Amino acid sequence: MTYEIVRLIDRPQLKERAARWFHEKWGVPLEAYAESMEECLSGEKSVPQWYLAVEECEIVGGLGVIENDFHDRKDLAPNVCAVYTEKAKRRHGVAGRLLNRVCADMKSRGISTLYLVTDHTSFYERYGWEFFCMVHGDGEPGMTRMYIHKS
Repeated sequence: MTYEIVRLIDRPQLKERAARWFHEKWGVPLEAYAESMEECLSGEKSVPQWYLAVEECEIVGGLGVIENDFHDRKDLAPNVCAVYTEKAKRRHGVAGRLLNRVCADMKSRGISTLYLVTDHTSFYERYGWEFFCMVHGDGEPGMTRMYIHKS
């Protein structure tokens, strides 16, 4: 599989496709992604940022970095969010490369600590993430796992 990891700021022409792709995967309103990506492209701040795995002009994976991924611990920021790899492309290292890229890129921007909420256990540890605490998701009945990555 040949794919490349790209930053949205380097490929702004992908904004509409990327916003639609993330919306289809996560069900978060399309406008929320479009607004966050527009803010990313403004270049005014380090966060938000968006990253894509692209293979032959198709998005096969992606993730973002936002201040808060819909949880009650506003002090734990910024958050890696919306990590997704197309089912047919899983187990090919796509998510790992995306995670490594985002950590390196954010470190180059002076942000060495990132957080991530997930229900997964054992996946993120492969890429240097550690369980940090439980957090309460906005509108969620139970708690969810918060991971931390320090570069």
